[in-house]
Amino acid sequence: MINIQEAHQLIRSNCNAHRIVEMDLLEANLQILAESVIAAMDTPPFDQSAMDGYAFAFDKTGDSNALKLTGEIQAGTYSTALLSNGETVRIYTGAPLPAGADTVVVQENVELACEYVKLVDALLVKGGNVRKQGSQGKKGDVILDKGQILTPAGISLLAGNGLTQVKIYGNPVVHIINTGKELVKPGETIRLGEIYESNSFGLAAALDQLGIKPGQISVVDDEEDIILDCIHKNLKADILILTGGVSVGDYDLVALALERAGVKKIFHKVKQKPGKPFYFGVFNQTLVFGLPGNPAAMLTCFYTYIVPAIEAFTKKTYFRKIQLPLASDYKKKAGLTHFLKGKIVGHAVMILDGQESYLMNSFALADCILELEEQKEIFLKGELMTLRLII
Repeated sequence: MINIQEAHQLIRSNCNAHRIVEMDLLEANLQILAESVIAAMDTPPFDQSAMDGYAFAFDKTGDSNALKLTGEIQAGTYSTALLSNGETVRIYTGAPLPAGADTVVVQENVELACEYVKLVDALLVKGGNVRKQGSQGKKGDVILDKGQILTPAGISLLAGNGLTQVKIYGNPVVHIINTGKELVKPGETIRLGEIYESNSFGLAAALDQLGIKPGQISVVDDEEDIILDCIHKNLKADILILTGGVSVGDYDLVALALERAGVKKIFHKVKQKPGKPFYFGVFNQTLVFGLPGNPAAMLTCFYTYIVPAIEAFTKKTYFRKIQLPLASDYKKKAGLTHFLKGKIVGHAVMILDGQESYLMNSFALADCILELEEQKEIFLKGELMTLRLII
């Protein structure tokens, strides 16, 4: 068996693929840019009034500070007339300055008399209340860098540059195979010895937390040829997740089927509890994960290992790791890293009861998973613990 640090490193070193897709701006909200975005124009594209007021040439007002009103310019229109000395035009926010003007006085700081406008703004300076062409960005500038998250403000910025699409790191295609003769679809009648299949529901919901919809979900019997056939049909995914059949029992046939399918095993079994028989392999660029069938162990392995693999694919960060003090003492045996279901209470983290790998009632209350060091046995109240948020 390898330890969890080795498992993480081996998974990271094999996460080399990504999917770059072109997406409409609104669909790309909160996605990661796969290339830098270059401005195709100056923004603003012209000298623009920042206020409702009057545009004029600052150095050519004359001694009286009274300017002759010669017209108006609304936003969305423009004037081809050259403004002469001592002249002004009524102008509105967002409208382009006419040729010959360089300053705007706000409408509250003038006095109107017939066809003349008198300036009464002693604080006004040349260029005041004007947004200069290119003041937000010049043609050819990098607007947003590759690797940056596209926020609503970023979408507005790009739309203001006339863009409708961007290239982003897309979600991986994820397929799921659940193995087990005993599994019955929820809603159907079960017989003695059968249980309702729940792992696909938990995995699909966990993927939905990341904004990912699984491509194919299959439930197959514990027969090697059936498992092998299903694996062959799903190896075109970016990530293939199998649940159940990864331990050492007579009907744990997943590892054998993966070997027959040509999947290269990277490791099988990790020094951890739950999820010791965790499997990881690769087939070309496809990442293959074999998770325990017990639902709590399965979800623990998903959050611990598969989420970081998806993060490497999409360049996002989904669940933060934080540290909080332990709410009460806890003891374990040395030799395995323990992943425990926890709940944050106030400014501490509480280890929940019911940590067995098949128990989901405690997991349903959890908001984090604690990681307890492999060789350490005693953890005292108030000790800082590392935990991964899962909601």
